[in-house]
This record gives sequence, structure tokens and C-alpha cells, in this order.
Amino acid sequence: MSASAATPRHDPYAALRIPDFRRLISARAAMVMATQIQGVVVSWQMFKLTNDPLALGLIGLAEAIPSIVVSLYAGHVADSVRRKNIIVSAVAVLLLCSVSLWLLSRPAGLALLQKDAFYTLPLYAVIFVSGIARGFLGPALFSFMPQLLPDRQVLSNAITWNSTTWQASSVIGPAIGGLIVGLAGRHQTNVGISTAYAVDAVLMAVALSIFISIAGRPLPVREGEKLSLKESLLSGVQFIFGNQLVLAALSLDLFAVLFGGAVALLPIFADDILKVGAEGLGYLRAAPAVGSVLMAMSLTYFPIRKWAGRKLLWAVAGFGLATIGFALSTNFWLSLGLLFLTGVFDSVSVIVRSTLLHTFTPEHMKGRVSAVNNIFIGSSNEIGSFESGAAAKLLGVVNSVVFGGAMTLVVVAVTALKANKLRQLDLTPQPQKA
Repeated sequence: MSASAATPRHDPYAALRIPDFRRLISARAAMVMATQIQGVVVSWQMFKLTNDPLALGLIGLAEAIPSIVVSLYAGHVADSVRRKNIIVSAVAVLLLCSVSLWLLSRPAGLALLQKDAFYTLPLYAVIFVSGIARGFLGPALFSFMPQLLPDRQVLSNAITWNSTTWQASSVIGPAIGGLIVGLAGRHQTNVGISTAYAVDAVLMAVALSIFISIAGRPLPVREGEKLSLKESLLSGVQFIFGNQLVLAALSLDLFAVLFGGAVALLPIFADDILKVGAEGLGYLRAAPAVGSVLMAMSLTYFPIRKWAGRKLLWAVAGFGLATIGFALSTNFWLSLGLLFLTGVFDSVSVIVRSTLLHTFTPEHMKGRVSAVNNIFIGSSNEIGSFESGAAAKLLGVVNSVVFGGAMTLVVVAVTALKANKLRQLDLTPQPQKA
């Protein structure tokens, strides 16, 4: 059989057999649950304080601006400093932010949130600091994960499990946050908010302890690369803009998230349109993640391979259509189902994009390339939240979400026409000679 080709055998549990990878996704699960709880609670608290959709959008902007500002430098650091050290430091800062929000929800902290010109400033300040930490955390986590794998044969499986875990945590986190705020705060809203922030801090502490337990890894060798700081900072940008396939996938995701997201406005939909309160908000926030985790789990067993590019385009188009349907719905269960579908379609996009980045990026550049990805995608969630809030202020809540979904469809059409390589993308593993 020396000249014959053998198709690689697909083992859906390959990555989970690696102890340090299991620790990584466990720590990330606790961290994501904490940040999702925090996201639900901060948005609900801000809405109750201001009753202003623009204030909800500003939460995203307060986190996105520092994350974008530090991203390129954070990518350089992730390729220059041991990645575990960066992860532990960033998660420690996020833990301090969680504790700060809890303190601000206590009686002494509430005194700072009195209704004057700057009454929401302490909340925005904590979110701003967390944005800096996440700016450093993203590239370090992205580039550290492949270092835990013994070979590239399990990379695709690890990416899918990583996404599945993230999405599962995103299901649990908002549900916990909404339930705590709703149940513990039935008689006094601040009690529910304070309790939810306490759970957020405990989960973040658990994440930090697990990250500390993972063995560190040396940095990949930077073969023949002797760059100045400026050249190193810009190398990730040059790499992505020099790769049409990766650029098209990132651009598609960027504009879909930028225009198509309705998450920032969910407190308004929950309170004013669907009339389901804080508990319903938790379910609405969790619905996209439920769809995402179920799709990601199915892709663990049936990975996207043939015609991956076309499936990606159809998935993003489906995301736009489901977003429009959600905007027009006044029935809670229909709205829940449509948000579920946005998660199903988004999961396809996340996994295909992550696979492309890991496959085409050299190990010694993954921090810098991930930093650019963070600017494209990670921060587009927060900037998209600001866009949603600003558009809602100008157009009205429902019209702004319909507009966003329609713009997503336009972006898909333009990308399908212009990006030939993406349309033809095939992720089928190449046969190995036995």
C-alpha cells in the first residue's frame, strides 16, 4: 500500500483525549460563563438606570475602543512572551473587573450611581478596563491552544470542540444571569444584580485557577524573522490583506456582525416589545448560543469539508434573514426560535473562519494574525452593539434591526460576487500516502 492513498480517519473525540486541552476549554468555559453573566447584568442595569438604547450601545463601544487600540501590540506580545503568562495576567484583570462591578452593586457602590451628569461613568470605566484585558487575552488564547496539541491532525477537531464549549457556556451564562436577576431581584432589583455579579466573580476566579494549572509552553521559533517593533506590529495586517481567502472570510463575518446583531437591544425587546422581563432576557440572550452549540456539536461528527465556502455564504445569508424575522416578531416563542437560528448559522461562520486562520497562519505569527482577527471580528461585536444602539435612536428599535439584517444580505451578495476563492473553498482533508 506504499503508493495508495489513505483517507484520514475522523475521531470526534481526538482533542478531548489531551489533558491540557481539556483544562484549557474548561477554564475558558468558566470565563465565558462569567463574562456572559456580566454582559446580561450590565445591560439590564444600564437600561434600568437610563432607559436609553444609546446607553446600551455605548457599553459595547466602551469595551471595543480599548480592545482595538491595544490589539496590534497585544498580537506582538503574544508572539514574543510566553502565552500562558499573558492569559493568566489578563484573566486576573478580568477577575478584578468582576469584583469591582460587584462592589458597585453594593450599597456603598450604589451611592456612586446617583442620577447626575456622570452617574454611569463607574460602570463604563470598569468595562473599559476589561476591554484592555480582552484585547491581550484574545491573541494569547488563540495562539496558545495549538501549542497544546501533539500534531496538526487534531487541530480541526480541537477548533470545533473549542467553539462548542464556548457556545455551550454562552447558553448557560445568559440563562444564569437572567434567572438570578429575575428571581433574586423580584422584590429589590439591586439584590438580583449584586448576586449575579458575585456569581460572575466566582466563575472568573475558577477560570483563573484552572489556567494557572496548565503547563506553560515555549514560544514557537521565529525562523529568519528579525523585525522592528513597527514591522512586527504591521506583519499580521500584511499577512491577512495578502491572503484573499482569509480576508474575504473575515470581511464577511465583520460586516455581518457589525450590521446584523440585535443582542445589544435585547433588553428593550424583552421589556417593551415581548413583555418578558429580566428572566425572558436571559432566555433571549441564550437562544443564539443554544443554536450555536447544537450546530457546533453536529459539526464535531460531520465536519464542513466539501463546498465549505458556499455553505459559509448561505449560512451568513440565513443569519441576516433570521435577524429580520426576529425584528418583526411580537411573539416570544417565535422570537426565541429566530434567535436560535441566528446561532445555528453563526456557528458555521465561526468554525470555518477559525479553521482558515489556524490552517493558513504560521505558528510564530498566530498572535499577530489573531490580533487583526480580533479587530475584525471580536471588536465588531461591541462596535455592532454601538451601531445597533445609535440606529435604534435614529430609526426606532425594530427598524434598526431590520436595516441591519438587510445590510447583512447585501454584504453576502457582494462577497459572493467578488470573492471567487471563497466560493470555491474546499476543506476536505488531503489523502495521505500509506
